[in-house]
Amino acid sequence: MSKVQAKGLTRIVKAAGYSRAGLIAAWRNEAAFRQECLLCIVATAAALWLNVPAIEKILLIGSVFLVVIVELLNSAIEAVVDRIGYDHHELSGRAKDIGSAAVLVTLILAAIVWGGLLLPGLLFSAS
Repeated sequence: MSKVQAKGLTRIVKAAGYSRAGLIAAWRNEAAFRQECLLCIVATAAALWLNVPAIEKILLIGSVFLVVIVELLNSAIEAVVDRIGYDHHELSGRAKDIGSAAVLVTLILAAIVWGGLLLPGLLFSAS
């Protein structure tokens, strides 16, 4: 017997509810997610305040939102691995390490974007 799938607006409303539940779960259970959300709020406010072209604002804000997105994916990977079991297994450790590495690479990318867009202006405007 197949599961009846919601369609149209009902499907969208249910999907939004699942997304909300995921955000709440991440907020309650993941300290890194809360820290990166704070970073995202502060960085977004700073990017909007800066006197830079709109495309640069988009790149600055997008880079920090990408950190939050990758952290959500990493947290999902960790939850699935933990659901399977807490016993140490090489593949479980590898999955968690790779997810963590993805967050690190995204943080480095955000730092490069912010540094690449803001440092030249700071260095050359000071002279």
